[in-house]
Amino acid sequence: MKTPPDTAQASWRGGWLSTARHCPSPNFGPRPAGVAIDLIVIHSISLPPGVYGGPQVEQLFTNQLDWNAHPYFEQIRGMEVSSHFFVRRGGEVVQFVDADARAWHAGHSCWRGRPNCNDDSIGIELEGLEGERFEPEQYQALAQLCTQLVQRYPVVHVAGHEHIAPGRKQDPGPGFDWPRLQAGLGWPDTCFPQETLLRNAPKR
Repeated sequence: MKTPPDTAQASWRGGWLSTARHCPSPNFGPRPAGVAIDLIVIHSISLPPGVYGGPQVEQLFTNQLDWNAHPYFEQIRGMEVSSHFFVRRGGEVVQFVDADARAWHAGHSCWRGRPNCNDDSIGIELEGLEGERFEPEQYQALAQLCTQLVQRYPVVHVAGHEHIAPGRKQDPGPGFDWPRLQAGLGWPDTCFPQETLLRNAPKR
């Protein structure tokens, strides 16, 4: 995968991106030996659902969420999850897990004929609600982050949680503009889920 010529080289310290704000999560593990990290999985999350800007997502991923703080949290009580990155509405990028390690974001999943997408993917959460639109700053930050990841990892696929776990997950949902991300990256159609290209194809 080629990166745009005007993109500055990412600054990595191991699997930690220097330009991200680091908020280490205990929810991770080792990847299987010899695995190729070639998939980016895009998610969306907000806690409580539809509420933006608070600390609750970071608290969830670091096992510090007060389960009694909101009625919705009872539905996820005790959950131990994480993603590698979180992109807030204003474009800030937060990193929870060393990208060399296995974050707990995909769950039961399959893509490119491979099960257990946590093993060989990098998870990126966008602050948002499935079905709703995302902010321009998020697309800009996401494109930059994907480009930085390609500088370190052999990424050739991008998919949504809805694609790797169909019927179980619906994020990032119809509000996510896949053509906008593809245009921002300049990556070929083969990198993206075919259904997103068909869904967004011009009507004839």
